[in-house]
Amino acid sequence: MFYPVFVPHAVTPKPVVQHAKPHKQTARQYASSRVSRAWPASRVAQERCLVKLWNQESHWNPHAGNASGAYGIPQALPGNKMAKAGKDWKHNPITQVRWGISYIISRYGSPCGAWTHEENYGWY
Repeated sequence: MFYPVFVPHAVTPKPVVQHAKPHKQTARQYASSRVSRAWPASRVAQERCLVKLWNQESHWNPHAGNASGAYGIPQALPGNKMAKAGKDWKHNPITQVRWGISYIISRYGSPCGAWTHEENYGWY
């Protein structure tokens, strides 16, 4: 007679699924590539200005906010202005960087122009 034997299967841990989230380094890398294309002759200086500006504004935190309602890496005021760059503006640092660089170009001409304004007036 055949008796089924219960043999427990080895318990294998479930794989940890990590969803790729854009993070600070990715946002900075993307910003660097945008600066390189927009200002090839002064890339290093412009990138330094942008890093100083957004370090001061948000520390490259896509969820940074302040009491006045500014939001994200570029501290858009109001934050929903960034919806023009993408519907994922609240959570995607790349969308925020894209909007922020576009804003800087239209308003100040360059990251160093924005940084100069920030130093002179305390905002950009």
